[in-house]
Amino acid sequence: MIFQRLALIGCGLMGGSFALALRQAGLVQHITGFSASEKTRQRALELKVIDQACNSVAEAVQGADLVLLAVPVGAMQSSFAAMRSALAPQALLMDVGSTKCDVIAAAQAHLGERLSCLVPSHPIAGKEVAGIEHAEATLYQARRTILTPLPQNSIRQIKMASEVWTAIGSHVSHMTPEAHDATFAAVSHLPHLLAFAAVNALTAQPQGAAFLEMAGPGFRDFSRIAASDSAVWRDILSANHTEVLTQLAHFRRALDAFENALKQGDNAALQQLIQQASAVRSGWTLQAGNACHTAAED
Repeated sequence: MIFQRLALIGCGLMGGSFALALRQAGLVQHITGFSASEKTRQRALELKVIDQACNSVAEAVQGADLVLLAVPVGAMQSSFAAMRSALAPQALLMDVGSTKCDVIAAAQAHLGERLSCLVPSHPIAGKEVAGIEHAEATLYQARRTILTPLPQNSIRQIKMASEVWTAIGSHVSHMTPEAHDATFAAVSHLPHLLAFAAVNALTAQPQGAAFLEMAGPGFRDFSRIAASDSAVWRDILSANHTEVLTQLAHFRRALDAFENALKQGDNAALQQLIQQASAVRSGWTLQAGNACHTAAED
């Protein structure tokens, strides 16, 4: 399985790491790249992540047998529209979007007869820092990648997509788009929202800066994902807002239980709530291939 030409749409952390991983594995002969920022394109060239910087999505995709769309989910729609006329009929197109229902809807609206090329993908990997400078060939190793295949995909396309991610070290799973978005609203999107809110709540207080100076490892560990890219997470939370709002409602009920126990001075209830969470967390282990998701698409 050697690809003649990879088109990288979005030369950031996720896309750059994918390109480096394929190159290191000897699976690609030539890599073209496009990013909206000319500076990013040139930096990707300097770092030898890509072989050719292109001035448009269509130029990058022309003649490619593998295309990775590694842009924020808010930019998927325009990217699909821009590549439609240049995408080869047998090309394998994948994305790295953290939401899937909206990405698929955008593809259905703008890819036309090339919709079957797309095998929607979500690698559960990333860092708090974005940018091509942080790309690394090992980013996807021992991480899970979720595929949410379309009815239009051939068995060959799905098999090839799975083999690509497996070849660069990922553990591949399949889900429906709806199950994917519900799952990651619970285990990724809501936790990020809570981390953002907790940091904002702290710093909005008159003594917030002084409180922050005294913070220790507990705050560091809890707030780590609050350092994630703001534009990326704006798009993710907005795109999956229905499922995120559902998870927020569950969280509010859990928070209310703690608040009521504190207001009533009910230490037995308070301990029970803590013990319940402690038992679940103590019994939980990170499954092989899973990692904390801190998306940083270009």
